[in-house]
Amino acid sequence: MQVDILYFEGCPNHAPAVERVREVIQEEGVIAEVVQMEIRDDVSAKARGFLGSPTIRVDGVDIEPSARGAEPLGMACRCYAGGLPSRDLIRTAIREAYAR
Repeated sequence: MQVDILYFEGCPNHAPAVERVREVIQEEGVIAEVVQMEIRDDVSAKARGFLGSPTIRVDGVDIEPSARGAEPLGMACRCYAGGLPSRDLIRTAIREAYAR
């Protein structure tokens, strides 16, 4: 399993999101590679389908079902309820990927 975390430099939620993802992976007992990808400009943002910082994908699928298939936003902050993606949102995405 691979968890990609797309972010831009200076995002205040990047490091806490990485920490939360790692914690949930450990709690779930799965083997997963966490890959952090810095998005540096609008061209890269569009090419990567960047939905704002941080964007988290498990095996290429966004953790937020309602965002799947959304148009890239470019260099913007991503808004999750509570600021960070919830543990439950991350956990559900990991379990979905594991089931595939």
